[in-house]
Amino acid sequence: MECDSRWVFTALIIGIVAIYELLKRANEWIYVRSLDRNMQEKLPPGHLGWPLIGNMWSLFRALNYGDPESFINSFIHRYGSAPMYRAFLFGNPTIIVTTADECRKVLNDERFELGYPKSLIKLLGETTVLGKRYQERKRLRQLVQSPIAGQEALTSFVYYINAVAETSFQEWEKINQPIEFLTEMKKASFKALMKVFFSNEIDQHSLGLFQREFNVLADGLMSMSINFPGFAYHKALKARNNLFKMFKEIVYKRRTEPCSDGLNTKKDLLTLLMEASDSSGNALIDEDIISLLLAFSFAGHESTSLTITWAIIFLEENPHILRKAKEEQEDIVKRRTSSETGLAYYEIKEMKYLRKVINETLRLISVGLAIHRKAQTDINVNDYIIPRGWKVLAWHRNVHFDPQNYENPNDFNPSRWKDVQGKARAFLPFGAGSRFCPGSDLAILQISVYLHCFLLNYRLHRMNPKSKVEYFMVPKPADKCLARVRKFSP
Repeated sequence: MECDSRWVFTALIIGIVAIYELLKRANEWIYVRSLDRNMQEKLPPGHLGWPLIGNMWSLFRALNYGDPESFINSFIHRYGSAPMYRAFLFGNPTIIVTTADECRKVLNDERFELGYPKSLIKLLGETTVLGKRYQERKRLRQLVQSPIAGQEALTSFVYYINAVAETSFQEWEKINQPIEFLTEMKKASFKALMKVFFSNEIDQHSLGLFQREFNVLADGLMSMSINFPGFAYHKALKARNNLFKMFKEIVYKRRTEPCSDGLNTKKDLLTLLMEASDSSGNALIDEDIISLLLAFSFAGHESTSLTITWAIIFLEENPHILRKAKEEQEDIVKRRTSSETGLAYYEIKEMKYLRKVINETLRLISVGLAIHRKAQTDINVNDYIIPRGWKVLAWHRNVHFDPQNYENPNDFNPSRWKDVQGKARAFLPFGAGSRFCPGSDLAILQISVYLHCFLLNYRLHRMNPKSKVEYFMVPKPADKCLARVRKFSP
């Protein structure tokens, strides 16, 4: 009996090991062994991990422990230094691209289509730029470029954003207790966007409804596509439908009851989109306008408020940099003529040092970790094969923290941006190529306006300056930057 027990125990151990090895290799067999031998040999180094889970556990662990760089470093330590690696992420076989030149090749190659999770595409709308085929997406981008990034548009947007920024800081300064600065900045950023979109079309009550629905939508964007009551995706779909209806009512009202307020000559984004037309005279239909506004809301809301918050944190942590940035803003105000009131767009263009502060903040926080693409066909990139249907992640965080691109990459050093052109290839916060974020100018504008208001008149006193940083899904202080806003006193 004792001998039989040993044999049973041995067989059990062998069986467990066999199952472990089988599971560990399952993704490789399913996705790699199905390729022809020549393609297998030209795949980037790496391993697809366990079924369903793949390499997600390693990614979650790196983010949860506050060390996002350890995820890519684990590939380097195991497979050596390479411009790209194969992995299994977000339910798909994936190529992770880690160097500046290769990222730009992927982002500039039209054979790589947008590869964001299905939940994000569905929620933002398959009729948006994200969901269109290349030619239609190109037409929409051309139509949108002037309304969102033209000089007339940006000149008007300064007016709306500055009004919200000044009011927000005044309100926060009057609060006699600490506030979650990041949370409040998200609210203010959203309010500014709604002003840019609709000027004075929505009241405070409607703004609150928009904000609540949008928060539900944002929570479901990266969730699993489970359309069943109780799940984040189901709630987000309902929120999107509600937002679509509310936006549609505003667009319909604008079509049928054009604004007759002769006192305000500033055009909002909705007006500019309604006036836009392509070379053939074709205008945007209402559904396209609404879907674009939803997409712009998502792209410009959280990332913009995060960047403003982190820029202020970095400035407060580096008094000599804050002092230099403040002096620039004071010089801009001093140069105004007696007839000039309030911030003007041309002054934003003069904020050379502040733009360096913003660039450095965007590099350090690297919102989103990576840019998602998908190979439409088998593609050769630097003698590596990326198979058709595989997802591709242009891991811009690794590019931004590569010491070959940025000396002492963990340091906040705006002065490194003296040679902006020299660093352009390794700076990818808004993507690159034909799909470069069309809202990047609006984002930079909003960040600049808020920092202008802050630097002139306020300081931020954090309650927990050593607060842990959370990296899932975006880098943020764990305490949401609990702080007091105070008037500046020399």
